[in-house]
Amino acid sequence: MIIKSFELNKIDLKKNNFFLFYGENEGLKKEIIESNFKNNYPKKTFYYDESEVLNNKGNFFEEILSKSFFENEKLIIISRSTDKITSIIEEILEKKIDDLVLILNSGSLEKRSKLRLLFEKNKEIICIAFYEDNNQTLSSMANQFFRNNKIQISQQAINLIINRCRGDRQNLKNELNKIESFIKNKKKIEISEILQLTNLAENYSVTELVDNCLAKNKNKTLNILNENNYNLEDCIIVIRTMLAKSKRLLKLFQEIKISNNIDSAISSIKPPIFWKDKQIVKDQINKWSYKKIELLIFRINEIELLIKKNSSISLSVLSDFIIEQASTASN
Repeated sequence: MIIKSFELNKIDLKKNNFFLFYGENEGLKKEIIESNFKNNYPKKTFYYDESEVLNNKGNFFEEILSKSFFENEKLIIISRSTDKITSIIEEILEKKIDDLVLILNSGSLEKRSKLRLLFEKNKEIICIAFYEDNNQTLSSMANQFFRNNKIQISQQAINLIINRCRGDRQNLKNELNKIESFIKNKKKIEISEILQLTNLAENYSVTELVDNCLAKNKNKTLNILNENNYNLEDCIIVIRTMLAKSKRLLKLFQEIKISNNIDSAISSIKPPIFWKDKQIVKDQINKWSYKKIELLIFRINEIELLIKKNSSISLSVLSDFIIEQASTASN
């Protein structure tokens, strides 16, 4: 069943407990999940990535079924959901688990998407599209913030903030929170200060994502993926950064073979590795081998081509690849 996001308050959550949230507006999704769902399940909210469910289907079913014997109700949120999970959702629907509220969080889904069609055609489950906030909506939110805090700001500066938020209110809130912390007792903020304070809608750098993936820090990698709103351009940047860092690892293995010393290899490589990054580079070296890095470089080139040819699923392709590399066994 299709409804609008603003109609959710009209829905009886006790009678409707399966939801598909799809679209790029992660900020609005987060708002609705926090206000309409998580507040009702403060200690009974469980998070999964689709890849975790697909790779451990038996464990997933065991967990959701066993928990039902010990808890009255629980909220399960599965992020980065795609058509791959459709058959599992159909199985869950057949089991009719009354004490389970399930939210599938997806990116953009085409009209012919199996997952989207399942939720749109079934009157007992809810499908909601989350489109990007338009500039008018974001501008209204920003103006309200500055009026409430009695801060003078030019419309040009507000427009700059809006343009850097990529149509997502969560990004806007992040920027306004930074401004609020910065301004303190000041009653005016200049556009030059806005330029210094605001980011291009990112909480973690691409470098941090790639470094933790190559170091096989799975939990940190998943957290970074969950906290960011990547688009096609970002996917290309991530995959090319991963290619560059993988080639650097290949060079490091060559240097280690000559010097037989990791520290010496790290110190001699060009361009130099900053001291704060040396430990994670060591972790990467310990988790890979020369041969596996060669194979990884080949795979990265394949993934880049796949992303370019399939822009509609680029984020899913990248996420699956990143998670796969962060999760595979060392050496």
